[in-house]
Amino acid sequence: MTTHLSPTRRRPGRTALFLAGCCLVASAACASSTDTTAKPAPVKTSAAPVEAAPVPAQPAPELANLLPGMPPPLDPHDLYAADRPGMLADAVKGFPSRVYVPNTESNTVSVIDPATYKVIETIKVGHQPQHVVPSWDLKTLWVNNDLGDTLTPLDPATGKAGTPVPVDDPYNLYFTPDGKYAVVMASMDRQLVFRDAHTMAVVKAEPSQCAGVNHADFSPDGKYFIVSCEFSGELLKVDTAEMKVVAKQKIPLSGSMPQDVKISPDGKTWYIADMMADGVWVLDGDTFGTPTRLRTGKGAHGLYPSRDSKSLYISNRGEGSISVLDFATGALTAKWKLPGGGSPDMGGVSADGKVLWLSGRYNAEVYAIDTTDGKLLARIPVGVGPHGLCVYPQPGRYSLGHTGVFR
Repeated sequence: MTTHLSPTRRRPGRTALFLAGCCLVASAACASSTDTTAKPAPVKTSAAPVEAAPVPAQPAPELANLLPGMPPPLDPHDLYAADRPGMLADAVKGFPSRVYVPNTESNTVSVIDPATYKVIETIKVGHQPQHVVPSWDLKTLWVNNDLGDTLTPLDPATGKAGTPVPVDDPYNLYFTPDGKYAVVMASMDRQLVFRDAHTMAVVKAEPSQCAGVNHADFSPDGKYFIVSCEFSGELLKVDTAEMKVVAKQKIPLSGSMPQDVKISPDGKTWYIADMMADGVWVLDGDTFGTPTRLRTGKGAHGLYPSRDSKSLYISNRGEGSISVLDFATGALTAKWKLPGGGSPDMGGVSADGKVLWLSGRYNAEVYAIDTTDGKLLARIPVGVGPHGLCVYPQPGRYSLGHTGVFR
């Protein structure tokens, strides 16, 4: 699990304390049918490079009717086409390359220089920082101080922290594809709170209708997004424009705890990591039918597409490994085991696509992993409880939130 506190440990139903207008930040826009249906291909544990098959031609998703105001996909056949190595937006080209690591139990953010694998700065932030999230316009990094009920802005140009913005229960943070709204995953308050992406003023608080809302990803047309609910083992389908939950289903596994959510490059398949299912759920987001399970490893947690849109890296926190899935076939092609073990959790891919960065949640460390062969390049000591680290800057035209979901 994302191991923030259990529902019973937090205050129930706290109301938003945000006072509109007093916290303007002008520059910031800112997880049965049981598991037998989907059998993984043989998994090799060697360090051989992953040879992902070419992505076959697919019919273009229906993108003629996008969410108004959202930039059209660069390539309707590949939602990650704007995330290729070197494709940095003008807004981020001057930013130094850094890895920002929120340490939930230390109330700090460790800043790592990826060139030296050294912590070069430790920034004091609010209580229990969970994720570091790029704003929609890429100009600001938001530290989600969940129990501190604040967002701490970081300037990616200088690494300096700004004045915290009061936001209730900001466990995780996303942005609608049109850039209008921030979507706060208020996990313990059981709400999806839509806020103005510039001022963070509350626009609408939608009851989540589940326990532990935490991660999400958006459809190709931006019109809906799929949300995982960690504590109730449910999935939500949310209408973006209406800011409303339009469908809900229970994952067909008792005790399910869904985590990260990612869509395939062709926009047809959704993957939801589930730490209790020890794998990912494979879902058709349009039909929102019953998902099928694909085992990857114990404690499946974070999901990260490769820079060439061919592979999905899946961190298996409970066994210290990373599974590699081939998007074209939906099969697992490799499993990389961290020497000496570890607890790989959330993270991101370097701008050039050569390094996968993951936090070691229970080991107070960060892992740098070579994406060509899974070799552990570095194990870097940080604070206690490192969680949703952000590699920044990264390619892409705009951010949809989390530790960096770019289009």
